Amino acid sequence: MTKELTETIAKALVDNPSQVSVREEVSGKDVSLILSVDPADMGKIIGKQGRIANAIRTVVKAASVKEGRRVDVEIV
Repeated sequence: MTKELTETIAKALVDNPSQVSVREEVSGKDVSLILSVDPADMGKIIGKQGRIANAIRTVVKAASVKEGRRVDVEIV
């Protein structure tokens, strides 16, 4: 669920939604979501002073509590 949520949020923010991909790496109860976007859209995902990136992380972490997992979002 958190992977789909991250992908949906990212696609809504960028100009090239077809270039958005989210990869999931699971290690026990910890999950890393690696979000990659078109280089031209990187500023839209990060936002001023990282505010958008932090908001994405906050929403995904809140959703992951339901699943009983610890989720970290990395933007590359």
